[in-house]
Amino acid sequence: VMKLNPQQAPLYGDSVITVQLTEEDKVEDDVVFYLVFTGSTVQHCTSTRKINPGSLETISPGHDCCETVKVALCASREGHPVLVVAEESFQFVQDEAYDAAQFLATCAGNQQALNFTRFLDRSRPPAADVDFLDEKVALAFRHLKLPAEWNVLGADQSLTENIPRETLMHFAVRLGLLRLTWFLLQQPGGRGALSIHNNEGATPVSLALERGYQKLHQLLTEEGAREPDSWSTLSHTVHSGDYSVKHHRGLGVYLLTAE
Repeated sequence: VMKLNPQQAPLYGDSVITVQLTEEDKVEDDVVFYLVFTGSTVQHCTSTRKINPGSLETISPGHDCCETVKVALCASREGHPVLVVAEESFQFVQDEAYDAAQFLATCAGNQQALNFTRFLDRSRPPAADVDFLDEKVALAFRHLKLPAEWNVLGADQSLTENIPRETLMHFAVRLGLLRLTWFLLQQPGGRGALSIHNNEGATPVSLALERGYQKLHQLLTEEGAREPDSWSTLSHTVHSGDYSVKHHRGLGVYLLTAE
């Protein structure tokens, strides 16, 4: 039996899993190990990275629902058939970051909810927590199946630009959430939100300036600003039909997902 640590991952994946091999599985260097995750409707295959003779590292895939799946450790060697060397179960769970992303996605145009996020800002979380929050919530947001008509400014697009109001972009910028801001910029209404004033007359751009978030301010104002470096370890995904391939740059691990 192999040991997986941890034995669960959030639905949106992208967390590190360590695989402890048993004595008999510690084999020659030319063996390549893969993990195959089999869910009720989706299957994933991930490559692994050897940390030492007895352990491997991989990245958990993003999954389509909360459930326990079967994980098979497969070994492949040139000229030999692929072998399943061990099996284990693994759980996909909905965590707080996922809840937070869902909450934010549904309250895009809701002034009461957005004012609540301003209230939260008064109890400023420390920088390390902000970075953690930023990464997890942005990952979860990317994983949500947002409806086609979803918009950063909420459902009611008839609101003219000059009505002062809070937006999700104000929220992301106020907390200094670089990755979430970048994600929102790519969505419908993202660019439009930059020029919207709230009741104090602040736009997301002026907030970034006022709070001294230089990187964030550049991201919002520079022509052709690039994806923030802080995202370089996260995954890049390519979709094709029922398949998607993800590359985790930090570990150099690949993930294939098939429906």
